[in-house]
This record gives sequence, C-alpha cells and structure tokens, in this order.
Amino acid sequence: MNDILTMRAISQNVTGAPDVLKEIRLPRPAPGLSELLVRVHAAGLNPTDWKHRALPGLFLGEPPFVLGWDVSGVVESAGPGVTLFKPGDAVFGMLPYPHGAGSHAEYVTGPARAFAPKPAALDHVQAGALPLAALTAWQALVDTARLEPGQRVLVHAAAGGVGHLAVQIAKARGAYVIGTASAPKHGFVRSLGADEVLDYRTTDLAETVRDADVVLDAQGSEHATRSLRSLRPGGLLVSLRLDGGMSALAEEAARLGVRAEVMLVEADHAGMTVVAGLAAEGRLRAEIAGTFELADAAKAHALGETGHTTGKLVLTVQ
Repeated sequence: MNDILTMRAISQNVTGAPDVLKEIRLPRPAPGLSELLVRVHAAGLNPTDWKHRALPGLFLGEPPFVLGWDVSGVVESAGPGVTLFKPGDAVFGMLPYPHGAGSHAEYVTGPARAFAPKPAALDHVQAGALPLAALTAWQALVDTARLEPGQRVLVHAAAGGVGHLAVQIAKARGAYVIGTASAPKHGFVRSLGADEVLDYRTTDLAETVRDADVVLDAQGSEHATRSLRSLRPGGLLVSLRLDGGMSALAEEAARLGVRAEVMLVEADHAGMTVVAGLAAEGRLRAEIAGTFELADAAKAHALGETGHTTGKLVLTVQ
C-alpha cells in the first residue's frame, strides 16, 4: 500500500501566461534540521511571483517549481533543533528569498527563524499578506536608510503592496511621508497616514519634491535615476529592482551628491518579530485587494500583473 503523504500545490512546467499554473499533487515535505513544517492557511502574492512565472532564467531557474514566499499557517511538526515553536503554534513569515519559494501549497517547510508568532488579532489572510512586502519596507527604511523621526520620505507607488506598508512603517517611525499614487487612490494613501499625496501622472515629482531624506522606489533603474533629483544633498534612494541600470544609477547619484542602494529582501526573524508587533498594536495592516482559493491561483496572477490593484492579493488554502 502506498503510504506516502501528498498535498495539493500550484506548479508549472514552463514559464508563460497565468494559465501555465496548474494544481497538482506532490509529496508532502518533511522538516529538516532547524525547520518547521507548516500547514498553510493563507499565502500572499507578490509581483515577484508573476515575474518568476512568466520570465525564464530568474532566481529559481527553469520550472517545474512551486511559487510563493509569504505564508501564514499552523506548525504541523518541527525538525530537530527547533526551540522557538511547537506543533499547533500559529505562525507567519517569509520563506528565504529568493531560493526558498513554495508556499502556494497545502504544506511548506522553512527555517524556524524565518517565522514569527502570528498575532492573535490578525486572521491568516491578514497575516499571510504581510511578510515579504512588510519586510521589504522595513529593511529598506529602517535597516538600510536608518530612518529617523522628522525625516522626509518619498514613497513611490504608495498604494501598492510594498508602498502601502512602507507608508505605515515610516509613520510609525515618526517620519513625514509623501506618497505617489493615481488620483483615485489618494484618499486611501492619506488614510494610511501620508502627509502629502502626489499624482505621478500629472506631477513632475523631481521638481515638486527636492528635499527628501529618503526615496523608496520599486519601479526600476530609469525611474530610480529620475527620483534621485528628489533627494536633499546626502539623501538616500533605496531601489527594490535589480536590473541593468544599477551602474548608471550609482554614477548619477555620485554626480548629484546623493546616495543610492539596491536592495533584495532577506528572511529575517528579528524583522518579522517587529512586523508582528506593529500589526498587533494596530499600526500596520495590509489592505486586501482580493482573496482566491488555491486552485484559482492563475486568476490571482492575472489580476495582480495588471498593476492596478490596491494592497495585496492572497491565496487561501482550505
């Protein structure tokens, strides 16, 4: 008799459009040293998911693979050496980026210290939406930019997944926050605490904002290079996009007397603990743009890659 435990997962054999995603059955993983096996209840989606789905040769290499770095769920079992969590604990976290994907499934394994206890006030959908985007914002603004109270921060795409959490984190740090968004989303961005909201479609941002201490940009090299002009002398731009324009960005930053850093998010137990604390205090909350059953992952990808959603999309696993 075949006694191998299996699970449902979303996988793909080729890169391409959302319809390459298929629900399949895979062997249920087992936790290794210092790992947890987590029964997934919700898993957030991020732009990196649809980019890996569509584009060959990114961080995960060629398919087949299971996408997903965000996860919220319950510990099923713990591997040898784990002391932080026990079976039955509700946890949330980000699997090690970029090579640790796999949360778009019923079960996933990951390092115990990639997780934090899920705040009781958050349901799994809320918790599953936070990790990658919130850690990205925290690591950019706090770990990289060393944001201090009273500093001026320009957050591009302030209604997006990272952006809307960055606005909240910056306000929690006591910063003055300027967000960019299309006009219909201005009310939402203000509701997050932004002090000013600018319409990127009608405003010359480089002329309007000239004294920012920090700029957070997720658009890429050309947009980031233009955004350098929004910084005060010695200010810092943090770009979230690795692309071919990094050397030009650094050269232009040096010419203007400002600084530029390009950052990739990392798994971070301490950062997740801070995110959990802010969420438990009601100072950080993900806007849920939509939820989809695991089997409907392709529909979620199709919506997400339009670029017009506000906040985060989440897969739920029943």
